[in-house]
Amino acid sequence: MAGTTLTTGFPTASLTPPVSIRRSFIPTSSKLNIRSFRSYGSVSLKSRRFNRIVCEAQEATSVQVLPVTDETWQSLVLDSALPVLVEFWAPWCGPCRVIHPVVDDLAKEYTGKLTCYKVNTDESPSIATKYGIRSIPTIIIFKGGEKKDAVIGAVPRSTLCTCIEKFL
Repeated sequence: MAGTTLTTGFPTASLTPPVSIRRSFIPTSSKLNIRSFRSYGSVSLKSRRFNRIVCEAQEATSVQVLPVTDETWQSLVLDSALPVLVEFWAPWCGPCRVIHPVVDDLAKEYTGKLTCYKVNTDESPSIATKYGIRSIPTIIIFKGGEKKDAVIGAVPRSTLCTCIEKFL
């Protein structure tokens, strides 16, 4: 990736964990929109003129909360040997975007003790209907294939930790 020129003509920055970009690597232009995300060093650079991603990097040490679909629900959630935290969300939901980093942190903290997944309720409405999801974000803890507890809304990290600790 380092030293490569992409379709916009701007050279890419050299990125090594932890991800950092110094301003001197990025050409100054009024047509360059720089956005940085808080989740484990993700960086995204977009050009307004072409609306294309110029550079995207993510730290290799982050734990990713994987999506679950109707096809993978049984094997990943219900048949899991570990307790499972499932976040029900949608891309248009503001409070869901607030709780995503918290769930990402919990997935990293409880690695090996708890498995975390997310369900996009727009893409898998049958799962949401089966578990009576009426508000998002909703976090449900499953253990032994059964729903054990649910938390509705963008709640503090401490609330989720208390809920998780009951089932470990």
